[in-house]
Amino acid sequence: MAAAQEQVGTLVHGQYTTVMHQPLRQLVEKLGEVLPAGLDSLFFTNSGSEAVEAALRLARQATGRPNVIVCHGGFHGRTVAAASMTTSGTRFRSGFSPLMSGVVVTPFPSAYRYGWDEETATRFALQELDYTLQTISSPADTAAIIVEPVLGEGGYVPATRAFMEGLRERADRHGFLLILDEVQTGVGRTGRFWGHDHFGVTPDILVTAKGLASGFPLSGIAASEELMAKAWPGSQGGTYGANAVACAAAVATLDVVRDEKLVENAEAMGKRLRHGLESVADRTPAIGDVRGLGLMLATEFVTEDGGPDPETAARVAVDEGLLLLLCGAWNQVVRMIPALVIDETAVDEGLQAWAAAVATGTSGAARR
Repeated sequence: MAAAQEQVGTLVHGQYTTVMHQPLRQLVEKLGEVLPAGLDSLFFTNSGSEAVEAALRLARQATGRPNVIVCHGGFHGRTVAAASMTTSGTRFRSGFSPLMSGVVVTPFPSAYRYGWDEETATRFALQELDYTLQTISSPADTAAIIVEPVLGEGGYVPATRAFMEGLRERADRHGFLLILDEVQTGVGRTGRFWGHDHFGVTPDILVTAKGLASGFPLSGIAASEELMAKAWPGSQGGTYGANAVACAAAVATLDVVRDEKLVENAEAMGKRLRHGLESVADRTPAIGDVRGLGLMLATEFVTEDGGPDPETAARVAVDEGLLLLLCGAWNQVVRMIPALVIDETAVDEGLQAWAAAVATGTSGAARR
């Protein structure tokens, strides 16, 4: 807050295609400390959707290929191209067709949805990706595959290490790019600075937004200087990208994340929160699954026959003074994304309210 207030009194806006203002310089230096090695060139814009579309534009121009592969259940935004790549729910892509062509969908290793263990789900997802490359979008036509390290709107489903390694290997073998959408998972949310840090892979293009500037509109993509140079001159831009006030807020945010050890806090408080959520689930037949990473956790509600139960999810999400969001294809999943500064007392208070809300919301229903 203080950083933003100070910046407002100095320079509110200087379009960064023209003015290389100091907050932008500072932000680039700060991001250089946390970005994966080799991702040393940045392009900034305002929203996650814009950053996703910038990544797509770069991938198509750099490779000269038309198609992009997306994972079933992924969310990448609501603008036309981003919505075309979104498959987490029809509500994000219906009513304004035709959508962008050149999008091909492949499975994500959603073990709970398939009713399999993670190894089986991962093997299936990679086999189907190979089949997709053989039958729908040949490698010669595929510019990139884009994936979230944890499905966001799709139900807070983490990827697996073997799946992410498989994507990296296929991208390298076939010459297409791996784009990781870290809009929800980045900046400490999962208990690592980037969600992909859990899986030991490095993307060709990283997309970031949301937590980067603590509520100010700022997003961006990171890639190698060599790759970014393949963008056609003048093809990327925007009036308000890297706004000076948003950049100042982002610089302060990154300082706080580092100095207050908020990544470590997300890991520790995430373990505490997950343990409490699992304890509630153990005594609640209406809960089918608890999953997530760090402070990106979710509880899925199911009917007696194991189907999605959005009605119960909606009831418990607003009971006992809770303010929680839903996700999943049927909105049957309640997600918990508390502030990274949350402490043990707040976690325990939240869990107490959650247990009460679940007890009330599921009472009287016959469950298996």
